[in-house]
Amino acid sequence: MQPKILLVDDREDNLLSIESILEPNGYHFVKARSGREALKILLSEFDFAMILMDVKMPNLNGFETASLIYERDRLKHIPIIFITANNFGDENMYKGYQAGAVDYLFKPINADVLRAKVSVLVDLYKKTHELKVQEQKLIATNKSLENEVKERIASEEKVKQLNQELLVNIERLQSVNKELDRFAFMASHDLQEPLRKIRLFANKLFMKYKDSLDDSGKADFERIQKSAEHMQSLIRDILTFSKISEDTREFTSTDINIIISDILGELDEEIRNKHAQITTDKYPLLYGNPGLIRLLFHNLINNALKYCKKDVPPVITISFDWATNGQPSVPPYHKYCRILVKDNGMGFDQKYAEEVFGMFKRLHTEAKLEGTGIGLALCKKIAEHHKGNISVLSKAGEGSTFMVSLPVETREAVVHEKSPVVVSNS
Repeated sequence: MQPKILLVDDREDNLLSIESILEPNGYHFVKARSGREALKILLSEFDFAMILMDVKMPNLNGFETASLIYERDRLKHIPIIFITANNFGDENMYKGYQAGAVDYLFKPINADVLRAKVSVLVDLYKKTHELKVQEQKLIATNKSLENEVKERIASEEKVKQLNQELLVNIERLQSVNKELDRFAFMASHDLQEPLRKIRLFANKLFMKYKDSLDDSGKADFERIQKSAEHMQSLIRDILTFSKISEDTREFTSTDINIIISDILGELDEEIRNKHAQITTDKYPLLYGNPGLIRLLFHNLINNALKYCKKDVPPVITISFDWATNGQPSVPPYHKYCRILVKDNGMGFDQKYAEEVFGMFKRLHTEAKLEGTGIGLALCKKIAEHHKGNISVLSKAGEGSTFMVSLPVETREAVVHEKSPVVVSNS
């Protein structure tokens, strides 16, 4: 910024003299040869660092010009130094100060004194200007902050409103879900009795008239029985699904080693028929509902046997590692155990990894593959009921790996060490 100085003197030689003294300091000069000309300049320009004005001028002298200048509010900040050839005495000096002067310079002008006084006032102008700029920035910043605070308050109010609406919706959904679960339970329960009668009377009719039925008739009866059995399995699975969220039995320390051993015993005939090779691990104690955990792994192991490739013996590995709710963990801070059920079966495209856990979702629809389409949905609900999770990695034609994270029994989590693998084969 180049400071502007207004020079007011009726004599050109005086103006040139002052300008030549101050010019090396890099000031910008505006010159007026009378008080009236100075006032005219100040109508459009008011960003002067100071005014150097001769006292003795025709028409309007320096005191009168200063009084008129300071009548305008926007000019009151400009300091005036009077230049005079006379020593007026105290009374006239006081008159000059009343008119607005901040200082006097006497002719002949001492160049060093002039430069010193001008330098002080220019520095003051610069600092004042910087303060004003900072003030404007602060005002703008404060305004921005005020707007931000207002927006934040509005946002917080909106968030509170949305949270209230969300809580209401959650409560409503919970109520609806409970009603749906109760409806599913009652509907499934009520459907079982007529279904039993269908199976019973279909069987009676078959036994009574089987000798008079041809092969087509016998096949029709067989379809009726299979459809009824499928319907019964579906109803049973829906009942189980609807009861999981209401199951309030206490979680207990659960030995999954015994559970998996029992499941393999139940599936022994199918394991032998398919020449399956199943590798198991030594698992830590889990903290959960033994019945639900049993159902979860029964579904996973049964699926691994069911969805095997034709003429390829199933190879199933049931291993585990430590996890913290699905994420890898380091001893002794284990909270969750992640059990992996890996097979070499049909597999599927990984893009369906979320869909397979949906109700009635089946990626393999071959008629020979029995199932209700609820098994994996049950597994997901059981895992979430235990505050755990289930996910899958799969590739079509190469098999799948289901990963289930379940809470461990706390003491077991600290002391358990992985044991050698145990192999169960055909």
